[in-house]
Amino acid sequence: MSPRRSAAEALRTRDRIIDRSVDLASLEGLEGLTIGRLASDLGLSKSGLLGHFGTKEALQIAALRRAAEIFNAEIWAPAEPAAPGLPRLRAVCAAWISYLEREVFPGGCLFVSATFEYDGRAGAVHALMKRQFHAWDGRLTAEIRAAVRAGDLPADTDPAQLVFELYGVMMSLNHTIQLNGDRSAAVRARRAIDRLLAG
Repeated sequence: MSPRRSAAEALRTRDRIIDRSVDLASLEGLEGLTIGRLASDLGLSKSGLLGHFGTKEALQIAALRRAAEIFNAEIWAPAEPAAPGLPRLRAVCAAWISYLEREVFPGGCLFVSATFEYDGRAGAVHALMKRQFHAWDGRLTAEIRAAVRAGDLPADTDPAQLVFELYGVMMSLNHTIQLNGDRSAAVRARRAIDRLLAG
């Protein structure tokens, strides 16, 4: 096998491991990512799998980064063509609800479950999640401020409070779908978003 083909094969294997890790983490949590389970699922040796990442923490971080790529493709990218401010904010929320409703991750939003796992822990996984949420907060806040400047939201709108409430709706939607199997929860989420963004 040529070095180029060998490197490409290694990259494909790494991608398979990360994709399976994302699915498994959404179902069983980031702590559920065990080398033995993944090796068995993918037909790899434990040593071969571990050779791609070195540590379980590195695997967890790779899974979170891939999940963020999926989240961005599902939520931010579809909303990008909308006009800045309230139109884009509404588009983001619509895509976010759709992402949860369609269960893009088999066990619901990986970030919701990972937050409950790691919100009180120190370490690299916690630090990465904080950076990811901080980036998303910043993007939402920028759209809220643009909506206020355009007069589409009241001048006294508190962006931090509105971001907090938007997260509350989405986390509640994820919980209701995953725990109760309540498909009508998306309708309630859309009503809540309409109230929050009514201006």
